[in-house]
Amino acid sequence: MSRVIFITGGARSGKSRLAEELVERFGAPLAYIATCEPRDAEMEERVARHRQRRGPAWHTIEEPFALADALRRHDGSFKGMMVDCITLWLTNLLLRSDDPQKVLVDVKALIASFPVLATPLVLVSSEVGMGIVPENRLARTFRDLAGEANELLAKAADEVYVMFSGLPLKLKG
Repeated sequence: MSRVIFITGGARSGKSRLAEELVERFGAPLAYIATCEPRDAEMEERVARHRQRRGPAWHTIEEPFALADALRRHDGSFKGMMVDCITLWLTNLLLRSDDPQKVLVDVKALIASFPVLATPLVLVSSEVGMGIVPENRLARTFRDLAGEANELLAKAADEVYVMFSGLPLKLKG
């Protein structure tokens, strides 16, 4: 079984930078599994900045839906794998099915893949439940889904970090 590290925190808290630093400790080549589907110019610019920051040791794999399959397919081909980010993956799945219970089936399938992975894995996920209660059903559904998914993933991970203002706090492992 490989090592699984889960990192959560707020927007722009430094989650991705910490994840990249941790994965780079495993040595090259490295896999960056991107769940984002850029749908506007601003998001395309963010993706370009992330790619530029990572450098040549990283191989980008775009997978917005079948995350567990992508991990199994690329397991053993890299020294470390990073998924950025779980909350965008959850968004993709929820918008496709509009059923949080179906999305949790995919989260549990992802977790079920952990024991068979040989390659260390770092997962990045946003913490979205520390603010006000959203005013619309979809936003409340997503907040609750992300909270439940993060809880399941953190429980299954070997190490868990939360980022606050660019500072990591190790919670587990």
